[in-house]
Amino acid sequence: MAMHTWFECKIRYEKTMENGMNKKVTEPYLVDALSFTEAEARIIEEMTPFITGEFLVSDIKRANFSELFPCEEEAADRWFKCKLVFITLDEKSGAEKKTSTQVLVQAADLRDAVKKLDDGMKGTMADYQIASVAETPIMDVYPYHADDKPEVQG
Repeated sequence: MAMHTWFECKIRYEKTMENGMNKKVTEPYLVDALSFTEAEARIIEEMTPFITGEFLVSDIKRANFSELFPCEEEAADRWFKCKLVFITLDEKSGAEKKTSTQVLVQAADLRDAVKKLDDGMKGTMADYQIASVAETPIMDVYPYHADDKPEVQG
């Protein structure tokens, strides 16, 4: 499985609202990229067909997600940040060791997010607890696809 580096890119643009009025909005998107520079180039490329007029990449920051659980269902139109705590036993001391990680789940609502998270975690052998689940303002996620660019052999 490929390691992903996720960047949260904020896009600022003038959006036409349902009432026909224009309003300046800033919307966060998640992009899988190798660097800040690539993240900016990818989000501009992804957003250009969807935004008429000018837009600005107002902020880019690294997003700390170890895994993503996307969903194709029409109703699953929101992204939830889930904090998981893995519980392992230290072989020598027998003490419990807790490690936390953040995953992003695409779901319709909170209950659906927990269900999809549990479904996504079925294959793991480690014991885990769900420490928190919170809806994010993320509008969309653009994972890296090998056919996007030639892969660099390292």
